[in-house]
Amino acid sequence: MVFNYRMGLLIVIDAILVNSSMIIALLIRFDGRVPLPYSENYFYNAPYVTVIVMILFFLFGLYRRAWKYASINELLAILGAVALGNLAALIFMFYINGQSLPLPKSVIIIYVVLQSVFIGGSRLFWRLYRDYGQVMMNKKSRKRVLIVGAGDGGVLVAKEMKSHYKGEISIIGFIDDDESKQKMIIQGVPVLGKRNDIPRLVEKHQVEEIIIAIPSAGGSEKKKIFDICRQTKAKVKTLPGVYDLIDGRFRISSIRNVEVEDLLGREPVHADLNQIADYISNQVVLITGGGGSIGSELCRQVAEYRPKTLLILDACENNVYEIDMEMRRSYPKLHMVPLVKDIRDRKSVINVFKTYRPQVVFHAAAFKHVPMMEYNPEDAIKNNVMGTYHVAQVADIFGASKFVLISTDKAVNPTSVMGATKRMAEMVIQYMETVSRTSFVAVRFGNVLGSKGSVVPLFKRQIAEGGPLTVTHPEMVRYFMTIPEAVQLVIQAGAMAKGGEIFVLDMGEPVRIVDLAKSLIELSGLEPGKDIEIKFTGIRPGEKLYEELLTAEEGVTATAHNRIFVAQIGSVNAKLIEDRIINRIVHGTLPQNKTAALRMIKELVPNFRAESSIEKTEQVVS
Repeated sequence: MVFNYRMGLLIVIDAILVNSSMIIALLIRFDGRVPLPYSENYFYNAPYVTVIVMILFFLFGLYRRAWKYASINELLAILGAVALGNLAALIFMFYINGQSLPLPKSVIIIYVVLQSVFIGGSRLFWRLYRDYGQVMMNKKSRKRVLIVGAGDGGVLVAKEMKSHYKGEISIIGFIDDDESKQKMIIQGVPVLGKRNDIPRLVEKHQVEEIIIAIPSAGGSEKKKIFDICRQTKAKVKTLPGVYDLIDGRFRISSIRNVEVEDLLGREPVHADLNQIADYISNQVVLITGGGGSIGSELCRQVAEYRPKTLLILDACENNVYEIDMEMRRSYPKLHMVPLVKDIRDRKSVINVFKTYRPQVVFHAAAFKHVPMMEYNPEDAIKNNVMGTYHVAQVADIFGASKFVLISTDKAVNPTSVMGATKRMAEMVIQYMETVSRTSFVAVRFGNVLGSKGSVVPLFKRQIAEGGPLTVTHPEMVRYFMTIPEAVQLVIQAGAMAKGGEIFVLDMGEPVRIVDLAKSLIELSGLEPGKDIEIKFTGIRPGEKLYEELLTAEEGVTATAHNRIFVAQIGSVNAKLIEDRIINRIVHGTLPQNKTAALRMIKELVPNFRAESSIEKTEQVVS
């Protein structure tokens, strides 16, 4: 009903404009004194001309278009409709008037020009009203926005924001470092300056929001811009990646708040898709710890390479349920098997391999919380060492082609039980490489942002509670990368593995935890020290001020991938591992208490600072 009323209104308006064009054309041609014969000819032909022109307007879709979004396409449609409509009308008049035109040619030319202007102008009016009428009415309440980047991304943002938000926002201007764009006007918006001008312009124009619209910029380049924007009180948002723009997936809702991941300045990972596909596609892939932060992302990324079957194994029922439901929604055609199993149960692991025969194994299952393992070293050994041996040995028995252990930078010169047991797990897979046809490798990396129990979710929760943010030491530093980035490099390392390597990922520059805390407070629109306090609580058991990816004795060898290196680690002491690890596992003589567990760790990892770990644990208990 609303559509029919709108169409009827437009037809009436167009009919008035068509006849007004003819009357005005006659008045212009004859200086306001139209001869009677021409007036009579007009009134005789007007009904026929009006009907014919209206029919052509309808056939050209002029009554089905949303004129508040009028653009070049709509203008061309109007010109085409006017031209053909009047051509048809002229032919009709020529024959009903004895094969002669009822009006002078000059009148007809003026009439056609006026009709084009009037019809086009009536449509343009709605576009102008939408773009400027509502804006002027809401001038005082509009949000003031500054767009960084006057390229394709920035222009797209400006256009979409004007269309979507109508009079709710005011785009103050563009920022762009390109000298040739300075002082230009793009989409009606001026280019006001370069990135270093941002603080001054924000203050001068009282900008409330900055949108960084340079999707093609690298991570380090974006970080520099973020750092400048953080000097202001404006809220900072950013665009998705350049491929979202190329694929046409950009929406206004794609503009998101700047996250802490953006502040790391990490460059995107470039994977060799063919190399990865060669060892995952059409294979049965097992992911242990598949419900954890790293394991669940492994499931998502491995699924992209179309394995024959994806086995998701985790000891936590809820974790398995959540990732299984997610994967079935995202990959309905992929054959998946959720397995609630414990890697410490060797018979259970054997049954999995016997039933499904996995060919590729990503071993992410582990106890990872540093302070927690200081109180439970005997269980850290059972899970991180014995569990790894169970999966690795059974993978060998059933002829798996590749086994990738997810390790950690905490395995280097470990001061924590968790780090030491992960180093022992590395030793186990190095040993397995010497006695098996399966290719065994490990991948070391640092902290990942957003993983369960990590510092970023903790800080976000503390900010939501009003603070304070707890940092153990003002000089505490850590390496960070995003979970998808880490997992993509792990999968790539697996493709490059020949057997026995311990791969080390390029973690970039270390980040001070206190700086990370300040950044999160600022990204929340608050001021560190004023709105949210930062409290130093002291180093926890097993922690050290900085992490290392290599020992002093280890070096690295470059690989074909610029973000992946191979640690130059000496040959493994097979007899030591057989006597002190494997025999204890086989005979069920692993340590059953903290003292025995720490003693075993010290035997196998001489540079483990066991004494300091015990002392710190006892201090906390007391």
